[in-house]
Amino acid sequence: MSSTAITASGSNPDDATTATSTFTFDPFASVRSFKYSGSVKAVYPLSAKPKIPPSIRRPNYAREGVRMWLNFWWQFLESRNIKVNTKADQDGVRKAATLAREVLEITASHAKPGVTTDELDKIVFAEAIKRDCYPSPLGYHGYPKSVCTSINEVICHGIPDQRPLEDGDILNIDVTLFHKGYHGDLNATFPVGEKAEQDVESMKLIRVARECLDAAIAICGPGVPYGEIGRVIQPLAESQGCAVVKNYTGHGISNCFHAAPTVYHHATKKSYGIMKPGHIFTIEPMLNLGTEWRDLSWPDDWTVATVDGARSAAAEETLLITETGVEILTAKGGPRHIDTTERRKQLEAQIKAREERKKRRKLDNGGADSPVSGAATPTPAPEEANATTKSVSGPDAFTK
Repeated sequence: MSSTAITASGSNPDDATTATSTFTFDPFASVRSFKYSGSVKAVYPLSAKPKIPPSIRRPNYAREGVRMWLNFWWQFLESRNIKVNTKADQDGVRKAATLAREVLEITASHAKPGVTTDELDKIVFAEAIKRDCYPSPLGYHGYPKSVCTSINEVICHGIPDQRPLEDGDILNIDVTLFHKGYHGDLNATFPVGEKAEQDVESMKLIRVARECLDAAIAICGPGVPYGEIGRVIQPLAESQGCAVVKNYTGHGISNCFHAAPTVYHHATKKSYGIMKPGHIFTIEPMLNLGTEWRDLSWPDDWTVATVDGARSAAAEETLLITETGVEILTAKGGPRHIDTTERRKQLEAQIKAREERKKRRKLDNGGADSPVSGAATPTPAPEEANATTKSVSGPDAFTK
């Protein structure tokens, strides 16, 4: 689950339900004039909140409610301390990540025309409980469901509801599980039905999102600045006719759902930190067809769609930095290590050359700093200049 801004509605999920906690609250009721950007619309009421068995260990935010850890939010925003996970931490996240991959694959196998995203949510919940896991999104910042399901123009954080999937849809399923104190997070985008599989543009979008993720993973390893991730993803996406969503990011993850670092998927001076062995984080590029990267938030304070109705796709893995490269903890078929030594040597040379060019430009400009280089970064729109990085994090936040 990507990082998200806390909204005024962020409260204990039970606050928005009936006395029987059936989640019949409709956030769209008071804003019937809301204009959707595309064909996907919310279908309420939501189904009842499931009961968590007493045997399932819960993250702090699920035990004590959002109010307990909202106080930590500003501390997180001010902190850039990236956790170096111990061997025990790494084993804990690895197990949670492996289980999350299992649940994603099972859920995706049910994503067919006529099936509602609410039904998929029930599958995620049941499979999580079966594996002695808590579905991390449930109750996080008041999020009402166990998984995020984002259809067509929905970029991320789509709330499962009563809308049946249609032949021709594309669907992103974002699964995060909390197992014995640790979170594992991943997502993937799938075509729904034969029409989607035959839709050239949709299949290209899904493919490019995955290619961007793989290209970014390939440079990860000790000594690599986190900012290089965006420098790899943005030009690749734009060369394929896709725009990188800038308001949502990857994030650190372990015993906290979201933590430092903030992993940007575009070239930006906001990026910070150097990868070290023991760092665990997600990369989850969200791409829109076309050149428009900006997003539209729905009145539910969660769902985010493209402003122009263009389709969007994403891909995500949870990663561990090792002494020689990176381990994909959520990899299909089980955790997989990649030795990135040679690729990082090439990257180091590229960084040095880029810094030399930057120095020369600075001298040519009379000492003034030049813009971020290394990617075809368009002139920021006013919205970007004022954008707040939307990441779900906190000392004991769950990963979505």
